[in-house]
Amino acid sequence: MEARFSPINQILPWCRQDLAISISKAINTQEAPVKEKHARRIILGTHHEKGAFTFWSYAIGLPLPSSSILSWKFCHVLHKVLRDGHPNVLHDCQRYRSNIREIGDLWGHLHDRYGQLVNVYTKLLLTKISFHLKHPQFPAGLEVTDEVLEKAAGTDVNNIFQLTVEMFDYMDCELKLSESVFRQLNTAIAVSQMSSGQCRLAPLIQVIQDCSHLYHYTVKLLFKLHSCLPADTLQGHRDRFHEQFHSLRNFFRRASDMLYFKRLIQIPRLPEGPPNFLRASALAEHIKPVVVIPEEAPEDEEPENLIEISTGPPAGEPVVVADLFDQTFGPPNGSVKDDRSSVPRDLQIESLKREVEMLRSELEKIKLEAQRYISQLKSQVNALEGELEEQRKQKQKALVDNEQLRHELAQLRAAQLEGERSQGLREEAERKASATEARYNKLKEKHSELVHVHAELLRKNADTAKQLTVTQQSQEEVARVKEQLAFQVEQVKRESELKLEEQSDQLEKLKRELEAKAGELARVQEALSRTEQSKSELSSRLDTLSAEKDALSGAVRQREADLLAAQSLVRETEAALSREQQRSSQEQGELQGRLAERESQEQGLRQRLLDEQFAVLRGAAAEAAGILQDAVSKLDDPLHLRCTSSPDYLVSRAQEALDAVSALEEGHAQYLTSLADASALVAALTRFSHLAADTIINGGATSHLAPTDPADRLIDTCRECGARALELMGQLQDQQALRHVQASLVRTPLQGILQLGQELKPQSLDVRQEELGAMVDKEMAATSAAIEDAVRRIEDMMNQARHASSGVKLEVNERILNSCTDLMKAIRLLVTTSTSLQKEIVESGRGAATQQEFYAKNSRWTEGLISASKAVGWGATQLVEAADKVVLHTGKYEELIVCSHEIAASTAQLVAASKVKANKHSPHLSRLQECSRTVNERAANVVASTKSGQEQIEDRDTMDFSGLSLIKLKKQEMETQVRVLELEKTLEAERMRLGELRKQHYVLAGASGSPGEEAAIRPSTAPRSVTTKKPPLAQKPSMAPRQDHQLDKKDGIYPAQLVNY
Repeated sequence: MEARFSPINQILPWCRQDLAISISKAINTQEAPVKEKHARRIILGTHHEKGAFTFWSYAIGLPLPSSSILSWKFCHVLHKVLRDGHPNVLHDCQRYRSNIREIGDLWGHLHDRYGQLVNVYTKLLLTKISFHLKHPQFPAGLEVTDEVLEKAAGTDVNNIFQLTVEMFDYMDCELKLSESVFRQLNTAIAVSQMSSGQCRLAPLIQVIQDCSHLYHYTVKLLFKLHSCLPADTLQGHRDRFHEQFHSLRNFFRRASDMLYFKRLIQIPRLPEGPPNFLRASALAEHIKPVVVIPEEAPEDEEPENLIEISTGPPAGEPVVVADLFDQTFGPPNGSVKDDRSSVPRDLQIESLKREVEMLRSELEKIKLEAQRYISQLKSQVNALEGELEEQRKQKQKALVDNEQLRHELAQLRAAQLEGERSQGLREEAERKASATEARYNKLKEKHSELVHVHAELLRKNADTAKQLTVTQQSQEEVARVKEQLAFQVEQVKRESELKLEEQSDQLEKLKRELEAKAGELARVQEALSRTEQSKSELSSRLDTLSAEKDALSGAVRQREADLLAAQSLVRETEAALSREQQRSSQEQGELQGRLAERESQEQGLRQRLLDEQFAVLRGAAAEAAGILQDAVSKLDDPLHLRCTSSPDYLVSRAQEALDAVSALEEGHAQYLTSLADASALVAALTRFSHLAADTIINGGATSHLAPTDPADRLIDTCRECGARALELMGQLQDQQALRHVQASLVRTPLQGILQLGQELKPQSLDVRQEELGAMVDKEMAATSAAIEDAVRRIEDMMNQARHASSGVKLEVNERILNSCTDLMKAIRLLVTTSTSLQKEIVESGRGAATQQEFYAKNSRWTEGLISASKAVGWGATQLVEAADKVVLHTGKYEELIVCSHEIAASTAQLVAASKVKANKHSPHLSRLQECSRTVNERAANVVASTKSGQEQIEDRDTMDFSGLSLIKLKKQEMETQVRVLELEKTLEAERMRLGELRKQHYVLAGASGSPGEEAAIRPSTAPRSVTTKKPPLAQKPSMAPRQDHQLDKKDGIYPAQLVNY
């Protein structure tokens, strides 16, 4: 009894009742955000019972499938409970994963605005539960220290890699929910101040808290991965992080601009660009984003009775409420339990109310004090985190300095070891020198002895030579005797071989005669055996004929008996036949009745088959209408703006869609011929719907890269195509209009899409294919001639400068002309090497085809090569003209610098055009790259010599302020400021003019370039309906502008407009 009426047992039902009331008030069908006080009570309830059993017991009974707003607010409350509730809530929610998934799938299949948000939100909640159950080191609030993060990641690279991927997936779910919410908001009005907008925006507070932690953890993990793995392996991770970084930054920026979030949460600002993971020291620059929840103002809570006060207890129930209050708080006003009956009931009620009010005021004070204390702690935590980040930066700097000192120490040690090694080598060399000198003396003595021995041997050699001549004469006589004997032996051998051949011929004749006699004997024996065999066969046949005669006589007697029996059987059969005719007439009548019934059944089945075939056709048409409607809606989807497509692919899709229209017409004709078979029409309808939807989607994607007017016309044509296709699907679903369906309605807009795609396709050069081969050789020869002419002109200018100038000017002119000559020689070597590489490419790639056929087959590559060679020739001409003007003092040094940059870019274009189809292991390609680097160095020398010469020649006047007063100085200062402002305005105007020139240059380059070239330079260009010819050698070719400082140090390549093959 004591346990039954204890205070705890009495309080628990009240807590559960209060929790149920809070759940019902927080999760309802009103389109308003969840009140914070109700959510806070639910979270406190999970801490009181150390789990979410009571929450789920009430939540499982909510009619979530009946209202999308109810499901949305349930997901919001569940998200807050997961984040701030008791840790056991996570395990309780694991048991109800199937319920969460069913709610999301249900609303995902329905076309409801809140339903789509519920579908995305449930996926986020399931991902959150799975992640925290798999990684219990991370609480549901995602707030851990860096030490816990290091411990959770571990030292295994595979674990770190997998943890990073899971955090990427977690972040994708969070960002997808935020994008879905913002997509449904109307940006034209202040939706954050409306209850409907706040209902959608309220869950994003938890999303912001989760995303700030996930962003910090992914940055830490990626820096750790880059310290263990090569950069190429992590390229996919970096791309995915960059995409999430930009989405998260846009989300934070957009949320910061809304008034609803400004009073509820302090959103951090992310840096302008993502961290550079390829530089380890960039980790020290990373600042952890901190989300701050401002101190909440106390809400006006609804008055609730802590103790049920009534005139009397219900019938049949014990009065335990007053006892419970007395046991918990003591008797009121110092009264005792025995005297309670003497106090009037009204006084007890009044005293209890006063105590309740006093307790409420004290509770409010405690809450306010706790909130102030919490805010102070948060500010201290933020300050400590800032200090911690500063200490981490200093630690990273110290680590970098330590690494530098270690590197310098290693270099000093290496230098010391090298000095010791050189000292040892010097001592060893001295020892070897002394040993070599001793050995040389010994060899000198041996040499003198060998000289004496050699003289004695020469004398002995003369005597031996005399004896050798006598011996050789005797050997020659012996050789002549041997040759005579060998000739006689050969004659004897030939005579014996002739006799042997004659005897073998005679033996062969005798063998053939013997074989002929043996054959005649065998034939005679075979004839004798055949005669005996025929005699025995005749005797056996005579015996057989006699036996057959006896058998035939017996068979005749048997046939006569059978004939008599057959006559009696015929009479019996006639009687049975008459009986059978009577029975068959009765059965015929019965069968005719059954046949009529069967015909009626077949008619019903045939009608049922026709209805089923039409139902299948109507279902296929409805599904096709859904596919087409989805494709048309993609044209207005903001997310579809990121999708792009090429005109070539659009043309192929439109052509296949037109073919599908023809197949659809054939299938419709077959269905009208035989209504019982709709398979051909359903198949053609399915193919048409997918191809038409694909054409519409790719038409919209192609319009994103097209100019404005063609893009608008293409979008309008795609909309018209979708409308005509949906009209066709509606006719196919109507049984009355089915026979009058005209599939050709869709053919006209599809042909319009095809025509627009053809117009958007890039145009090639106005040169016939068979002339490309001759043009390549012609342009390469013209380029070589232009370079040779430039070299000669520079030599002539140098000779004229020596006669016409002296002193500093002569020195400057010689230095500039020498650097120009070196540059021309390097370009000439590069053109020669490029010609050799070109011949190698043609020989290795043409096979059995001719050189002209190879150029015609690879027309885009050939056009790029022609453009590059023209650019080199034009650059050489311009460089010579600029140098001539500088030497004659009629030009500017800046013109020579710009020409140097231009010719370097032109040679880079030629290198890139030659490099496209070359084998990467080709020696000509290696020499070409080396020549390209040499050209870049020579161009840099021209720029340096020009700038140094300009500094030497230009006079710099020293300013004399001795005769100026304060007023005059102030006046000159103001005049100088005016001049500075005028020059800045002029500079800005010239920069704008340069920008316009470059834009026009891009337009002309796009009109004369190839698709790959234009796509590589600009994502969207002007209409490419006009083609222009290549300029002659003395004109500026079509190249994209580039900055002066953009120089590739590795391969010696300047960025330029190139042809993509």
